[in-house]
Amino acid sequence: MTPHPVIQAIIDFAAGAAGGTACVLSGQPFDTAKVKMQTFPTMYRGFIHCFISTFKQVGPRGLYKGTTPALLANISENAVLFLSYGLCQDAVRLLLRMDKGTELSDIQKASAGSLASIFSSMALCPTELVKCRLQAMHEMEATGKVAKGQSTVWSVVKTVLRTNGPLGFYQGLTSTIVREIPGYFCFFGAYELCRTTFAHHMGTDKDSIGILPLMFSGGFGGACLWLVVYPIDCVKSRIQVYSLAGRQEGFIKMFLSIIRTEGFTALYSGLTPTMIRTFPANGALFLVYESSRRFMMDMVDT
Repeated sequence: MTPHPVIQAIIDFAAGAAGGTACVLSGQPFDTAKVKMQTFPTMYRGFIHCFISTFKQVGPRGLYKGTTPALLANISENAVLFLSYGLCQDAVRLLLRMDKGTELSDIQKASAGSLASIFSSMALCPTELVKCRLQAMHEMEATGKVAKGQSTVWSVVKTVLRTNGPLGFYQGLTSTIVREIPGYFCFFGAYELCRTTFAHHMGTDKDSIGILPLMFSGGFGGACLWLVVYPIDCVKSRIQVYSLAGRQEGFIKMFLSIIRTEGFTALYSGLTPTMIRTFPANGALFLVYESSRRFMMDMVDT
């Protein structure tokens, strides 16, 4: 029995929030290394050097800098994303004049995910700005770009409100949306395609492929997302971090500045920890999302 649309929306929202929590807790140290290497690519020789340097200078807490806003960012992003994903699937059916509840193809689901990412970007941008600034704060202070004593969530929030007002939290929104639309097409497309492939070879349906294939499918989706959009994410991180020091630049200007002064490879600085992170983090995301969603759907049916 199909639940009421409101109940279905609540289930998708809650399952997305649970998945976002699992994603952050399983991958935060790698995300911290990614942001540090994106914003200060010449400071570290590679992922291991960044990881060890951060551990020595700040301790293990340094690898979990920005966890609170990261949790808020991922919970809000994934809650809105998966809520919108369900609604956007209905929108795709409506556009294609399909019956409600008809199973969409993998490409159609990818299109729904791409559309849903526009809505999740609005929820993600403010909290991700705070997260990125906290993660790169040690380097910003060490290079003299900002004064010391701004290494808490509240101090960053106060600085944004004082210098730019509430709209300051949306610095980097354009690059976030530019990143999310193609990224989530690849994310959901690769995830669904991978699940379909596993189901075909195992002779079962996609919901019964088991934990490891499900987690691999989530990790594969995340890997495809980052390979496609990583340069855009690098530009976004720089815009959000450097604006802390009063440097206001748009997406195109920042993109061209990086290529001109540092070369194209600088746009891929920090890709290694990102690719290492994507399998456990996105695997956990989809495992928790699918499991909690199925549990709540079963509760409603009984």
